[in-house]
Amino acid sequence: MKVRAGIIGGAGYTGGEMLRLLLNHPSVEIAFVHSNSNVGNLISDVHTDLFGDTDLRFTGEVSPDIDVLFLCVGHGDAKKFLDANPIADHVKIIDLSQDFRLKAAAADKWVYGLPELNRERIQSAKYIANPGCFATCIQLALLPLAAKGLLPAEVHINATTGSTGAGQSLAPTSHFSWRNNNLSVYKAFEHQHLNEIGESLLQLDDAFDGILNFIPQRGDFTRGILAAIYLESDLTEEEALKVYEDYYAAHPFTHVSKKNIDLKQVVNTNKGLLHVEKHGSKLFIVSIIDNLLKGASGQAVQNMNLIFGLEERQGLALKAAGF
Repeated sequence: MKVRAGIIGGAGYTGGEMLRLLLNHPSVEIAFVHSNSNVGNLISDVHTDLFGDTDLRFTGEVSPDIDVLFLCVGHGDAKKFLDANPIADHVKIIDLSQDFRLKAAAADKWVYGLPELNRERIQSAKYIANPGCFATCIQLALLPLAAKGLLPAEVHINATTGSTGAGQSLAPTSHFSWRNNNLSVYKAFEHQHLNEIGESLLQLDDAFDGILNFIPQRGDFTRGILAAIYLESDLTEEEALKVYEDYYAAHPFTHVSKKNIDLKQVVNTNKGLLHVEKHGSKLFIVSIIDNLLKGASGQAVQNMNLIFGLEERQGLALKAAGF
């Protein structure tokens, strides 16, 4: 028996990645792919790399004959969609927007879907709020320290994301002519993902009241996030390495490297890679993910695997076929 999946917002970047993953998932059948703007069009006319892989067409209907529904929609649109389209009680929902990530919006119904933080809760969840891409990358770097109560009063974060992090809709800062050979800072110290990061750190260390100094940057590459983080720490490099290795020992997608790391190691994969170094009194942490996979659709499929009792890596072991 296969898990029957529906996708809302199938024409965007995360919807396309979801299609690529689920079409090759041995335990999933795609029941429908919804798009308001592409009703009747072949999926392969929008996601052209899928030509020859599927004859599915986009639909404007929402079938109740599914087991799981992926909401690959913009921020604010998931809540609007669910308000307008009641979903059958047996259907699991995995939302890739930010609408239900924070506790106030989750209202005890939605589980924050970072497996490295909430694997057991995810396994028994009905509704999953998939984490943000920056939030995933930064949390992977900080969770082991939070779990040991080792976060200091200030954490300094510089993180750069690829252009797909801005979504498919055109904006002045997403045009190729502006983004290419360019680099810029945006939402310094006030990026919205800070809120979910803070809640996760408090979940592991309820005494944490430190400051996260976060400088997000737009990179001139397509996909991936690299976060470079430093903080004061009494740990030696060897002690820090053990803290990280112990925390992630049971998590199949997150790995700690003793060598320096780079984005090409994770692009088109669901992996998160970490590297730690000690420089004087400062602990330096590098964290990298693919923003569309571990930072979005790949993590959503990972959550689906956990919910339905499938092997956590199923459908995610190999590099995706996206761009």
